[in-house]
Amino acid sequence: LIIRAPRPGDGAVVNAAVRESHDHLKPWMPWAVNLQTVEETEMTVRQGAARWLLREDLWMLLFRKEDGMYVGGSGLHRINWSVPSFEIGYWVRARLEGKGYVTEAVKGITSFAFDRLKAERVEIRCDALNERSAAVARRAGYTLEGQLRHDDWTTQGTLRDTLVFGILRAEYVKQQTTRGT
Repeated sequence: LIIRAPRPGDGAVVNAAVRESHDHLKPWMPWAVNLQTVEETEMTVRQGAARWLLREDLWMLLFRKEDGMYVGGSGLHRINWSVPSFEIGYWVRARLEGKGYVTEAVKGITSFAFDRLKAERVEIRCDALNERSAAVARRAGYTLEGQLRHDDWTTQGTLRDTLVFGILRAEYVKQQTTRGT
């Protein structure tokens, strides 16, 4: 994958992927419930680029190296620079589910957070019913820290439970050392 910040002009490819994946995203992603026009997505992309520069949110776009296809989105959100800590969010284009792209992205972004941004903690939160998302966190080496009960609303308007996965700097370093031997 090529993982990078959003840039002006990315709106059309992001919009096409979200439209293609709408039925898959709608149950889990509040931002995907109502489809945007290409122009609205372009504005979202430009705002994302500005928020990146301001270090408020580090939204990232995922592109397949071999052909440049837009794969999905990820990034570092809920940033607390005083720790520093981050939350990784992610989604993948429907036709590319199950091909390992999200796990690759999460591992790469985790490394970026610890190695470049000097993170002390990175977490992943997902709906307790979203088994695929939880599986990504586990494959990427995150530990299930707990389940928050009725802490948020689903896109269908019911209360949900949220799984919280985390990895600390010492755990990340140990994983890297173990992989290197």
